[in-house]
Amino acid sequence: MKKKEADVARESGNKEKSSSKSKKKIGIAIGAAAAAAAIVVFFLVLQPSQPSQTQVIPNPKLGLVIMPLTERPTLDQVRSAYAQAASTGIGRSNIYMLWPIIEPQEGKFNWQTYDILMGLNRAQHLNVTLYFSVVNNEQLGPFPNWVGQQSSFDEKLANETATSLDAILSRYYIVDYVIIGGDLNIYFRDHPSEIPKYVDFFDSVYSKLKAKHPSVKFGNWFSLNDLINHHDGSMVKKLNQGDFVAYSYSPVDLLFYQTSSPDKEAQGLQDMMNFSDGKKIGLMEIGWATDKKVNGTDDNQAQFVKDVFDFYRKNASQFEFMTWYRQYDRPFDTCYNGLNTDIQTGFGNHILLNNTAAYLCSTGLIDANNNTKPAWDEFRNQIQMSPNS
Repeated sequence: MKKKEADVARESGNKEKSSSKSKKKIGIAIGAAAAAAAIVVFFLVLQPSQPSQTQVIPNPKLGLVIMPLTERPTLDQVRSAYAQAASTGIGRSNIYMLWPIIEPQEGKFNWQTYDILMGLNRAQHLNVTLYFSVVNNEQLGPFPNWVGQQSSFDEKLANETATSLDAILSRYYIVDYVIIGGDLNIYFRDHPSEIPKYVDFFDSVYSKLKAKHPSVKFGNWFSLNDLINHHDGSMVKKLNQGDFVAYSYSPVDLLFYQTSSPDKEAQGLQDMMNFSDGKKIGLMEIGWATDKKVNGTDDNQAQFVKDVFDFYRKNASQFEFMTWYRQYDRPFDTCYNGLNTDIQTGFGNHILLNNTAAYLCSTGLIDANNNTKPAWDEFRNQIQMSPNS
């Protein structure tokens, strides 16, 4: 997941103050950003494929983050990963879109990468939740060179964002949810004076796109565990514009340990409902790591799947969607190498970086040796038990 989960604990006194700025930097290249970057590598080796058939009726409210086991998969491996994911009964996946990749020059789109990715989703009858990173954790963008380095959410940026998203949504009809800003609570905790500007920016983009794409829903994304760990739920009410409020949830403390039982961590999902103040929610990413370095076990992951789906079914009317993070584990080094190691924290880099990488690389339902974990079967069972509506 993203930087929100890489926030380090704030100790009292001077340690808290000295570590707060540096710790944010750890997660620039993880989660959504890492997923988007991986897509670029991913499709260097791919060509368009023919649609395949799935025999399972997909549930459009339930999803899985689909990433093949290897960093440079073949076309057959990618197609197989999508077919395998769809066999569970999911009806959606996430696309993490980088603006510089899709539109390197103003008005000139590089569709090839995302045509393939969208085609794989379409072939398996999966709808898409699109993350378009105008805000990404503690940073803005990334933006194409022609947009420039933005320092404010002005009307010019709103017009450019709306124009680009209009072209994207006009091409990809399977996108039914769009998230414009990710982990807003992390960015605006350090930039509170920019909140009114972002509200105006979002409302401007929303009105332009909603007029052309009335069936698409738009929202912002928050890190639930970061909100809980920092006692900062009020941030959501300041930035809950749009049709729904999106969250991700990593059941970790500020040092990235899973310190509580699955059933207790699942209770934290009620905070998500409370923070949203009645607005419907979308759970963009949720997962449980199995690496023992962060107190993970296979049994606890399977139990967390069950607990989360129990919560979902009890509150299904309030959910727009729920997407599990993720399909496959990765070797530890692939996650560690994606982190920003040039940081200093009050706890030292070693613990935080290793815990973050251990968490990220072991949240899969299938391990790095291509063996399914108990949570894989539990995930399939829970989807089949969930109403398809």
